[in-house]
Amino acid sequence: MALRRVLGLGGALGRRSCCSQHPLPPDFVEALRAVVGGPNVSTAMAVREQHGHDESMHACAPPDAVVWPQAVGQVQELAALCHRCRVPMVPFGTGTGLEGGVNAVQGGVCFDLSRMDAITELSLEDFSVAVEPGVTRKALNSYLRGTGLWFPVDPGADASLCGMAATGASGTNAVRYGTMRPNVLNLRVVLPDGRLFHTAGPGRQPRKRSAGYDLTSLFVGSEGTLGFLTQATLRLHPLPEATAATIATFPSVRAAVDCTVQVLQAAVPVARIEFLDEVMVGACGRFSGLELPEAPLLLLELHGSRHSLAEQQRQAEEIVRLNGGSGLAWAEEPEERGRLWDMRHSAWYAALALRPGCQGYSTDVCVPISRLPDVVVETKRDLQDSSLTGPMVGHVGDGNFHCILLFNRQDPAEAQRIHAFTQRLGRRALAAGGTCTGEHGVGLGKRALLLEELGPEGLDTLRCIKAALDPHNLMNPGKVL
Repeated sequence: MALRRVLGLGGALGRRSCCSQHPLPPDFVEALRAVVGGPNVSTAMAVREQHGHDESMHACAPPDAVVWPQAVGQVQELAALCHRCRVPMVPFGTGTGLEGGVNAVQGGVCFDLSRMDAITELSLEDFSVAVEPGVTRKALNSYLRGTGLWFPVDPGADASLCGMAATGASGTNAVRYGTMRPNVLNLRVVLPDGRLFHTAGPGRQPRKRSAGYDLTSLFVGSEGTLGFLTQATLRLHPLPEATAATIATFPSVRAAVDCTVQVLQAAVPVARIEFLDEVMVGACGRFSGLELPEAPLLLLELHGSRHSLAEQQRQAEEIVRLNGGSGLAWAEEPEERGRLWDMRHSAWYAALALRPGCQGYSTDVCVPISRLPDVVVETKRDLQDSSLTGPMVGHVGDGNFHCILLFNRQDPAEAQRIHAFTQRLGRRALAAGGTCTGEHGVGLGKRALLLEELGPEGLDTLRCIKAALDPHNLMNPGKVL
């Protein structure tokens, strides 16, 4: 409870009152059932609580009802009903977010879109596919098996692709293939009043366009505050002919991050370049059963033809050695590479194992590459000076890194130190010309930092956009702004 008071999140630890301050209108639940059928509506407390939180540390805030639409027409009818009755609406995909984006802080209706799971309009020649919000990234890549194409954006969790668009997700492959933003070609959106439109026009998937405002980019990263993303047309990529991964250990955090900058400056076309500090390396090694030296580490992956891969490996090895790195042994077989990436993707659970019984709080920032070494070193020193357990991991090829902060929820002093640290981290990134969040989104936790990042005029502009599309503030209220 202390941490939530410090962070201004209110409510009892892990739960808020099940009684909404604005109860649903009489017969409203029956009206929901008339649209989607009785089995697709629930007001059971266990179901509501399941939909009232994500993977973050923010207190559970359950909706008053949960609905499972199975077609876009039902989403339109439900949205129009909520709009007429002035009932808040919260989109829900897989619940894997990290900033409280699905918490129903004003109650209302949660739209669980997981049963809309169609994959359509696959075009091998145009490198594109359309997916509904129930399709996850792993499900899509399984569907694409055998086509020679894949969707590379990988945030770690098996998240909904439309949810990934809503939060502007990225992940380990972003340094080579980009974040969600350039990989979304079109979105089918249901607006708060039930109207339907396509951000690039119906049926269109051009590789580039300069026709009017970029509405697709407006909705990517909107975190469910402007409308429901009921279909995303995505850019696909050819599978590389050859892939190789390796780990390199370094004598210091600065040496590892300096190496990252030099790899990018040398134009080595890395597909992934991940940083783990020595605390995270030790935790991941023990958790995954791999024998790793407890020293700062880079995990690199290269994609290309067999001929080009050999040259990339040579360049990477030379830069690693110049920075005092060691331990390079390239894994080219899928099973070997899989073990390395399973280790990396287990970072959250490995970190939690450092302090059994404690809670984790993951926060991220992103800074220009040139400032990355200084910011990472300063953050590492800040963690040590604050006596906090916060292993660091990052997609450093983009200047993006995370701290997984572990805390005892019963220790108010530790809660205060975490709050102070996260504020300093966000402001350190802003002072370096960066952003308070590279991929987690704003959600509940970073609204104050967003004001500092954009300034009053920038935030006022966001409010004007919100008011134009959602004048009654019904779409995921309490988030971002």
